[in-house]
Amino acid sequence: MVAATFGRYQSGRVKFLFVFWGCLLGAWPALAAAAPADSLLAELHTTLAHQPEYDARRGNRIAVLTDAFHATQGNDNARFELGLRIYDEYKAFQYDSAFVYSQKISQLARQLQSPEKVEIARLKLGFILLSSGLFKETFETLESIRPARLRDPDKLDFYFLMARAYSDLGDFNQDLVYRPAYTAKALAYADSALRYARPGSYEQLSMQQFRALKTRNFARGAALYQQIRRLPDLSLHQLAVSASTAAYVYTLLGREDRAFELLLTAAIADVKTATKETVAMFQLSNYCYQRGDLENAYVFIKAARQEAAFYKARQRQIEISHVSSLIESRKINIIESQRKALRVYALLVTLLAVAVLGFAGLAFRQVRKLRRAGRLISATNGELRTRNTELRQLNRGLHEANRIKEEYLAYYFHNNSRYIDKLEALKKALDTQLAAKQYPAVQKLADNLNTKRERRELLRGFDAVFLRLFPRFLEQFNALFRPEDAFRLPDDQLLNTELRIFALIRLGITDSEQISRMLGYSINTIYTYKTRVKSRALVPNEEFEARIQAIPAV
Repeated sequence: MVAATFGRYQSGRVKFLFVFWGCLLGAWPALAAAAPADSLLAELHTTLAHQPEYDARRGNRIAVLTDAFHATQGNDNARFELGLRIYDEYKAFQYDSAFVYSQKISQLARQLQSPEKVEIARLKLGFILLSSGLFKETFETLESIRPARLRDPDKLDFYFLMARAYSDLGDFNQDLVYRPAYTAKALAYADSALRYARPGSYEQLSMQQFRALKTRNFARGAALYQQIRRLPDLSLHQLAVSASTAAYVYTLLGREDRAFELLLTAAIADVKTATKETVAMFQLSNYCYQRGDLENAYVFIKAARQEAAFYKARQRQIEISHVSSLIESRKINIIESQRKALRVYALLVTLLAVAVLGFAGLAFRQVRKLRRAGRLISATNGELRTRNTELRQLNRGLHEANRIKEEYLAYYFHNNSRYIDKLEALKKALDTQLAAKQYPAVQKLADNLNTKRERRELLRGFDAVFLRLFPRFLEQFNALFRPEDAFRLPDDQLLNTELRIFALIRLGITDSEQISRMLGYSINTIYTYKTRVKSRALVPNEEFEARIQAIPAV
């Protein structure tokens, strides 16, 4: 199973050989640090919801390369390189198409009469045959390859692919007689591959990790994992391989929680890279099943089944079908257990129902009495709530009236005192001048009396007191009009005549005749102002004054 995990991921030359065993456990610091399982689980569900978008991106890349491949006629070398790139896009995405392009590059290699390219084409074919579970065809293809014709990086690919093939075959057979021989051959080919790996490289560490796992030296494998994690510039695809292999290592070390987090990380990366030849999702469903999380197990096994069917990975489909049947069987067992429990509960409920019926007759009369009492209490409570509401409204009105009364009493007391002082001063001046028979001075004193100015001062004082009581009056008054019809006053003016009329209405003075006397206008003028203002309002005329009276005081 471990070698199969590596099989889906190898890309390019050294990549496709080592990505499985090499990208072990780590790399790509932003994701490899494995977030807590809950957040990773939520992220995986979100990523699965966007899976068609990721698949479409790979499809777009393939379409661009395919167009270039068909457009490049007469240049077999360029077509061979483009064919390799298209094959690399397909090899972990769709077996059929990868197989077709492995045949095309094989034909191009023969046309170019290049022994090296012929062997490379066979190597590519062997990889996808192994990924799809065709062991017989894989070995026939690999045995036909002549390594001497390959360059060192391709030899590395060849020997690692041979190691993978024997490792996968041993894992697939699960036979105690033949498996040790397959493992020995896998280790021998791994040793051959190591000869072509650069010291300290990702490929070398990956191969050493492979050997550690095959020899069950898990401590060594964990130590190599730490080194691999510190390697820079690992791709998202390599992250998936690393996390998937790390999960296997940590499972063998008994650290199941860490393994679960790494499988989640691998599955997320697989979906984002549109990788269909994958084991992370399948293993994740098995983990969820073992943990009793059947809901997620079912979601992930379904996704894994779809991926395997899309890629046409025969071996993977067999493995998935086994786990899928276990999950379905577990669901059926749970449903059956629930049915049995329901039968027991039904019996208990029946017994309880009989007992309840025995008490029902006794309680019925009391219930009727309680209902009558409840209706009476409910009606009383409703009436009390209505009264309380009315009282609260009345209290608010009284509080507002008291505040208005206090403000205007103080204002008019102060204003009247000022006028009395003026009258007393005027009377003294008149008495003095009349006693002295200074009639021109008396006339001049009378001429100096300016009633218009006094009225303006009176109204300005009224405005100041009113706006102290209703500081938001102008704002709420303008809310009843369109913006272009709103009242805008100069900075030195508090209220104008129209606003003053409705300010008096807000204070409860609704009689137009009384308003006309207070403001010094004729009653017709007051009617004209009111009609003109109401005609511009957004609310009907009959509601306008009620809306004004609803403006609250501070």
